[in-house]
Amino acid sequence: MSVHYRDLGFVNTREMFNRAMAGGYAVPAYNFNNMEQLQAIINGCGKSGSPVIIQVSSGARTYADQTMLRYMAEGAVRMARQAGYTNPIALHLDHGDSFDLCVSCIESGFSSVMFDGSHLSYEQNVELTARVVAYAHQHDVTVEGELGVLAGIEDDVEAARAVYTDPEQVEDFVNKTSVDSLAISIGTSHGAYKFKPEQCTPNADGVLVPPPLRFDILEEIERRIPGFPIVLHGASSVLPEYVGIINGHGGRLEAAVGIPEEQLRQAARSAVCKVNIDSDGRLVVTAMIRKVFAEKPAEFDPRKYLGPARDELTRMIVFKNRHVLGSADRD
Repeated sequence: MSVHYRDLGFVNTREMFNRAMAGGYAVPAYNFNNMEQLQAIINGCGKSGSPVIIQVSSGARTYADQTMLRYMAEGAVRMARQAGYTNPIALHLDHGDSFDLCVSCIESGFSSVMFDGSHLSYEQNVELTARVVAYAHQHDVTVEGELGVLAGIEDDVEAARAVYTDPEQVEDFVNKTSVDSLAISIGTSHGAYKFKPEQCTPNADGVLVPPPLRFDILEEIERRIPGFPIVLHGASSVLPEYVGIINGHGGRLEAAVGIPEEQLRQAARSAVCKVNIDSDGRLVVTAMIRKVFAEKPAEFDPRKYLGPARDELTRMIVFKNRHVLGSADRD
């Protein structure tokens, strides 16, 4: 049975992005796969007064079951309002790979969808993105497109190498598709292993520092489509604190390097008004579960290891919103 996102309490991203661009911050888009992650996102963004985009990939939607997901999402909004949080919340499909999937999500209450045609030819990307937009706009649902390819592996997304966004294509793409926002490739990457060790330079403390983002490409894109909402995917910082906890309790995350937080803050002051964060959430949860299992090997109650993971993820989200994305106290 079809349902409109407004009936579930969501908003689309149009006003979110307008306010973010005017205020010089980025709206966080946090991925979730289970109840505890969703609770942490709602509480973290509610406590910090941040607008939020809760998002799922097609794989996460299948994992949760699309019917259950619809009620989980609605329940998340009700939980937020009962707690007194007034921040706007959008429900977004991350990396939708087909017209039918985007339609299915729109009909089940998503307020925003991404059609990722970056793996297609430019002409096919334009054609299929425009088709998704035409359907979505009939339902007042906003659409994110993508130009360029991010390297890395995360959920259903995999690419062996990055292809930077060509600034000469963006104006034509936006005009022909009528998308509401555009994901670009300027050096971010999916997953916890965003860069090969040989791409990084050790700092004075021996910590690997990745190559800087291509802000020159971002600036040229801004010049060509001024005032247009830009999105960064693969923007987790792969926080060393949690990598250290994982490796200190039996894990093997070798050469896991993410995007430096100061570069994300710089991007958030520009036309980048949506920043996707998935791997950092996974790392926090994994770190805390490993820690509990190592310190309390007799523990078998899921609440006793998922609860601490949820609470730590909430803290990380509050920090990100306040100190990295600048989205706190913007509700």
